[in-house]
Amino acid sequence: MRRLGASVLGMEAIVAGLITPVAITVGGVTPALAVTAGIGLAVLCVVAAGLLKRPFGYILGSLVQVLAICTGFLVPMMFFLGAIFTALWITAIIVARRVEGATSR
Repeated sequence: MRRLGASVLGMEAIVAGLITPVAITVGGVTPALAVTAGIGLAVLCVVAAGLLKRPFGYILGSLVQVLAICTGFLVPMMFFLGAIFTALWITAIIVARRVEGATSR
């Protein structure tokens, strides 16, 4: 379960970091806000991936999904990408639980 969740959060960290230059050049967002949102979200993704050993990590990962969707107010395409990553996050949790349940029998 941790591997799937960490994979989703790792890919999301890359995308979150890349919204910084897009927000500045295309969105006209101030650099301070763009760096705080983009790099901050990327760091939060990495921290959440590291905390997946504990149940709190999954709560933090879910919060990251909400924040990723909220970055759509800076870069409108992030509404779409945030929804995709949220779907991947939910799917990873569901599939991992099924696989862990099947292997524990």
